[in-house]
Amino acid sequence: MRELIAFDCAGETLLGTLDRAEGKTGLLIVSGGNEIRVGAHRGMALLAERLSVAGIPVLRFDRRGVGDSGGENGGYASSAPDIAAAVAAFRQHAPAVERIAGFGNCDAATALVLFGRGVGIDRLILSNPWVIEPTDDLPPAAAIRARYAERLRDPKEWRRLVTGGVDLRKLVSGLCKVLTKSEDHNSLADRFFRATPRDATVILAQRDATAQAFADEAAKRGWAGTIATIDTASHSYARDGDGNALFEAVIAAL
Repeated sequence: MRELIAFDCAGETLLGTLDRAEGKTGLLIVSGGNEIRVGAHRGMALLAERLSVAGIPVLRFDRRGVGDSGGENGGYASSAPDIAAAVAAFRQHAPAVERIAGFGNCDAATALVLFGRGVGIDRLILSNPWVIEPTDDLPPAAAIRARYAERLRDPKEWRRLVTGGVDLRKLVSGLCKVLTKSEDHNSLADRFFRATPRDATVILAQRDATAQAFADEAAKRGWAGTIATIDTASHSYARDGDGNALFEAVIAAL
């Protein structure tokens, strides 16, 4: 059964959607960026529906200043009160839930790492975590390297280069970023990996730039946590088969 709920956060009203089920472990879905709780291409609504059918209650919500919720949008870095309020509302409206796992994509995963354990979330499922703050309009260096490596293996790309089909200015900009060390001292990544609990599960879209940047930072630090990889380039798991793969990865993590 799906229902809308409203709850307070720092004097503002947040709106959430609760998919009820009989399980004792519930999943709180935290939205990334300025995405509303339904998710890109309705992905989070569909995921919540499938999980509830499998016996897992799910709460999704809009943080302050996003979607149906009031207040000012301060971004993921100011979302600790929103997550805390959602956890409290989940426990109030689904009192049979004994444990709450948190799921978030992109900077919502980062918010869960930074704030989740402190507000009563028991397990973390982190999708394509955001660990590189942008310094320009280019993808992270790790994603550029992966893209160039893919292109070097494609004869069509060599023909494009020879025939002038490649934007040389963009190519030079990408190469310069790959060769610089500007991302070596990354305070956000340092905070993320220090705070990530050992029992967290990370889900990565294999050819997504944000996921590739995370994998690179994890390798630099020798991070040995649990990683599930989905063969897609879609950051929001919007391609054919991605929804099933994400559902299976979340179920396995739970």
